[in-house]
Amino acid sequence: MSLLLKEKYKNLYKILVSYKNKKIFLLTGKKSFYKSGADQIFKEIFDKTNLIIYFKKNKIPTLEELKIINKKIDITQPDLFLAIGGGAVLDYAKISNSISKTENGRLEKQIIDQNIKLKKKHRLIAIPTTAGSGAEVTSNAVIYIKGVKYSIEGKPILPNDFFLIPELIVKLNKNIKASSGFDAISQAIESLISTRSTSESIKFSKKSLNLSTKYFLNYYENPNIKNSLLMAEAACYSGKAINITKTTAPHAVSYPLTAHFNLSHGHAVSLTLNDFLKLNYEKAQFSQSIFDLKKRSELIFSLTKTNNINELDKYLNYLKSKVKLEQSFLKLGININKKLDLILKGVNVLRLKNNYQKFL
Repeated sequence: MSLLLKEKYKNLYKILVSYKNKKIFLLTGKKSFYKSGADQIFKEIFDKTNLIIYFKKNKIPTLEELKIINKKIDITQPDLFLAIGGGAVLDYAKISNSISKTENGRLEKQIIDQNIKLKKKHRLIAIPTTAGSGAEVTSNAVIYIKGVKYSIEGKPILPNDFFLIPELIVKLNKNIKASSGFDAISQAIESLISTRSTSESIKFSKKSLNLSTKYFLNYYENPNIKNSLLMAEAACYSGKAINITKTTAPHAVSYPLTAHFNLSHGHAVSLTLNDFLKLNYEKAQFSQSIFDLKKRSELIFSLTKTNNINELDKYLNYLKSKVKLEQSFLKLGININKKLDLILKGVNVLRLKNNYQKFL
């Protein structure tokens, strides 16, 4: 399988070959690394390097595990940092590659206070094994501290290189495809109505939605190399869009749902996306955006081949039903009335502020 790198992914192959007999720190998820076939694709290359592997333990990136990864990197001092995995793996890699070894003891306070100094330590290559977050092209990363999500942002966070390898994505199980794929769709839509929207972010969102609306269901139901690559590109474009604008209310509310109820990120986002879109649309007069909301909504309708907010709602529900993203809180075992305070405490205020209707 390593022939695949040499012939199809020549640029990546050249980079890895240049680190022959040197130290490569590989951060990955144990299941994803083997199930995706990454172990076979990179086998020949890894056999010729001094490879240090760390397999991610937690489903979501936590401060406790981040400290362990930081320590291992500082001890090994690799020549190259390679991250192969989903959003959590890439977030761990981006943060740990940007924090000095002296930070671990006071890391919690610095993250909470948003007062952390960042400096890139090693060359970082990011290779996603899901078509979803677009984390390979964003200069921010997520970390959870005591169940609360925090963002770390800055140029040093951005990977030096990224590569999309559909062979690593095509074998994903359907649950991950559903969640990660819908996350890409939501990111592109949210970026379009973020108060920080720009002409460049709009361009990326349009590219993302043109791909995801066409290939998401095919990728979920009948995956092949072509639609896997196109969904990976859709996710990447959505990542480029939110790197400029950041996400909005659906993402802000999703984090406590993931932290406390074991929901995958994209699934958690899907639970409130429709309601926030409808609320924003119906309360447009309270908008804090500088762009024309009517025209922006019409753009979303056009990209999703719908004509109004009700058709958009039906279309998104159709997608969610086709990929089996359960939308009932009760069926998911979440009693909103009893857990509302817990959820509200975990809402990410920074992301909420990007919403074009003011909630704060």
